[in-house]
Amino acid sequence: MNKNKKLTRIKNFFLDIFFPKFCFGCKKEGEYLCEDCRATLEILESQYPKCQSKKLNGLYFALLYRNPLIKELIKKFKYEPFVKELGDTLASLILDHFLLIGKNPQKDFAGFLIVPVPLDKSRKKWRGFNQAEEIGKNLAQYLNISLEIDTLIKIKKTALQVNLNRKERQENVKEAFKVKNTQAVKEKKILLVDDVYTTGSTMEECAKVLKKAGAKEVWGAVIARARPGEDRFEKI
Repeated sequence: MNKNKKLTRIKNFFLDIFFPKFCFGCKKEGEYLCEDCRATLEILESQYPKCQSKKLNGLYFALLYRNPLIKELIKKFKYEPFVKELGDTLASLILDHFLLIGKNPQKDFAGFLIVPVPLDKSRKKWRGFNQAEEIGKNLAQYLNISLEIDTLIKIKKTALQVNLNRKERQENVKEAFKVKNTQAVKEKKILLVDDVYTTGSTMEECAKVLKKAGAKEVWGAVIARARPGEDRFEKI
């Protein structure tokens, strides 16, 4: 065991003692999502059809956002008081989805590059982290593939997508992203990671920019797919 992993285990040990985890489903102590509540989630066994996307080669989504438990987990992850550690739990649901649709994760995604959908600086500063990046970090470990954090960047501050309709979302993210290092994505297969897919405006714009920079394929991977309006919360 290397030094960093040992320190992480020690840190987690003390965090579990002084700040125990409770399941967001049943409130049982131990994990943010206990095995019993996890078993109630209907992980999808199908993939989003390629023909409905203009820029993405396809979309993987583990769940439908209408599930109350997954909605609560994502809310706790993205909004105050922010449970950053949920990134691992949520990434594992995407892995479960891969397995259920017959993927061999470390074989079928060999050679892929994970790229998280970026946040603008002010939003990342407010939250303290990029939720897509946290999911991407954990997914990269599960799949044993590389993660590129600073290659796709956001160059324009935008309004919150959750408050906009489909057309407004498309206009909101137009020309909002840039590939800083084209060599990092040239001829690569990309797994573009985010938390929720609603209208697809953000992912489509990111995929467009990545392909323009030379990416061979761009596949989306998210925790859940929402219908317009489902991704709104009373307090943002």
